[in-house]
Amino acid sequence: MIRKKQGKGSIGTQSVWGGEEQSSFFQRSTQIPVVHSVSFGYEDMDEWQEVALGQKEGHIYSRNTNPTVQVFEEKVRGLENAEAATSFATGMAAISGTLFALLSPGDRVVSIKDTYGGTNQIFRRFLPKFHIDVDLIDTHDHKTLEAEIEKGCQLLYLETPTNPTLKVVDIDRLSQAAKKVGAIVVVDNTFATPINQHPLTLGADLVIHSATKFLGGHADALGGVVCGSKDLIEKVYHFREINGATLDPMAAYLLLRGMKTLHLRVRQQNQSALTIARFLKQHPLVEAVYYPGLTDHTHHEIAVKQMSGFGGVMSFSLRGGIDAIRQFLPKLTYAHRAANLGAVETIAGPPRTTSHVECTEEERREMGIPEGLIRYSVGIEETEDLLEDLDMALKTLEKRSEKLR
Repeated sequence: MIRKKQGKGSIGTQSVWGGEEQSSFFQRSTQIPVVHSVSFGYEDMDEWQEVALGQKEGHIYSRNTNPTVQVFEEKVRGLENAEAATSFATGMAAISGTLFALLSPGDRVVSIKDTYGGTNQIFRRFLPKFHIDVDLIDTHDHKTLEAEIEKGCQLLYLETPTNPTLKVVDIDRLSQAAKKVGAIVVVDNTFATPINQHPLTLGADLVIHSATKFLGGHADALGGVVCGSKDLIEKVYHFREINGATLDPMAAYLLLRGMKTLHLRVRQQNQSALTIARFLKQHPLVEAVYYPGLTDHTHHEIAVKQMSGFGGVMSFSLRGGIDAIRQFLPKLTYAHRAANLGAVETIAGPPRTTSHVECTEEERREMGIPEGLIRYSVGIEETEDLLEDLDMALKTLEKRSEKLR
């Protein structure tokens, strides 16, 4: 677990330098080494005890803390303007660990219906087993969300923009409602990244990332991270150190290396995604486009208020549903057909095999996810190449439609 130190420079500069000022442990290396050691030895018993109790800087055992992992935590902490941060082996470990660390039997959670499929399963299937009540509200309905919060809850969980339909919730408005009843506000900021959105400055208490996605950006390392106040992070950290979902030092190194280009990648992805969303919006074979950067998006005004960029993920539905998707996806040259997002390469796939594969078709329908939806995570390729690729794939569908007439 890392605690607040002074951050310097703009967010792009912090992406490169943040957390890496702590060079004493690494003996003048300009790049953060991977420290694979499981344990750290001490000859002085008093010093060992002080480090073990957190009274002195240092490391005892890598399930608890590790030098490479600590630098990763510090970099994300700085980007999110948080007091403290702690990491996990995966994004879902960060989400589940946070919830189980902070909730007790008899507690109540208010959240939205449009959370990531794994998160949704925790709310629907796991928390109720521990006698924790969960109420999932229509994401569009801020008034009902406020009314449910007012009834009393211990935790408000938000995800914005949502996966995969890119709905946006008003963090400031709902955080104010939560504060009135003493609820903790947790926000999944994976889609937005710290480059585009800062939930803590909008009233959230904790912000979560699946670091596997945009933070790492290269689809080669799993990880999760939680940032927030020192007191809350200590609770989450203690749960993680005992339950053992520890971030591996090699994964931390890969995530750190990826984060050095985070601001550049997100800048390109923001630009390409908006251009592509506008192109798809005009295409006759595209039924709907979900992207908060479009001016006719239901939550565009909220997105403008709380985001500095609209992100690198969009989704769109094709006329012809799942049959059209089966024809369309194999025609894309510049897209992995895989269950991931936020990488340097474009990735495309339907929620039924990616974000919400754990959910039934009925559950997806309740969340407003059409079976014919494609989630399209824009990479850092040249925008024109991606536009041409999409255009060619859509033309294949046009030819097929003409033959069927």
